[in-house]
Amino acid sequence: MSLPVLDSAPTRLDRVRITEIFLSLQGESTRMGLPCVMVRLTGCNLRCTWCDTEYAFEGGSTISVDEVVDRVDGFGVRRVEITGGEPLLQKSAPVLAQRLLDLGYEVLCETSGERDIDLMPGGVRRIVDIKCPGSNESERNDWANIERLRATDEVKFVVVDRSDFDWAVAIIREHGLIERCPVHISPVWQSAAPSEVAEWILGSGLDLRLSLQQHKILWGDTPGR
Repeated sequence: MSLPVLDSAPTRLDRVRITEIFLSLQGESTRMGLPCVMVRLTGCNLRCTWCDTEYAFEGGSTISVDEVVDRVDGFGVRRVEITGGEPLLQKSAPVLAQRLLDLGYEVLCETSGERDIDLMPGGVRRIVDIKCPGSNESERNDWANIERLRATDEVKFVVVDRSDFDWAVAIIREHGLIERCPVHISPVWQSAAPSEVAEWILGSGLDLRLSLQQHKILWGDTPGR
């Protein structure tokens, strides 16, 4: 059943609802390990069983796009990720992304894949989290997003167990995802053992990337890191 979109989501395109803005190392993409300003928008309409950012479901502060840009600029890093929650719930998220692109930032957007990823402007590197059955949200995947993928985009499968991994491999093969863009397999933190998932990848014969959420290895589940 669909959950309500954030009740207090901004209606003006020059304002966004923000949970936090912070500097970290990019943790789970081809940009892993590189400095990145994280802009976490508030609100999500999914409830994945393994979610690690429930604190972003509600609350936050409504601020102007200009203020977000000023705060991002203050870190002196030219790489930004817009994340959530689910950032594409806010109509102003593409406006923020375009402003950052126009200013010369490399812009990433991590999204559940339940929303049309083409809502984000061209030039944004979309990181699409295709939901496996273990999330209890796999029926919400927008499969049309696969046709929308560009070579500069990325796909991530968060796996709870071997069943999730086998499901992901079937989807990857069915849709030729590896030929479209980089594909990541990310074990649920402290659930699926990384060494075991590594063996699954090696046994699959597919050119998959093991993603271990580097930020959690460094700082655990600390918000703002």
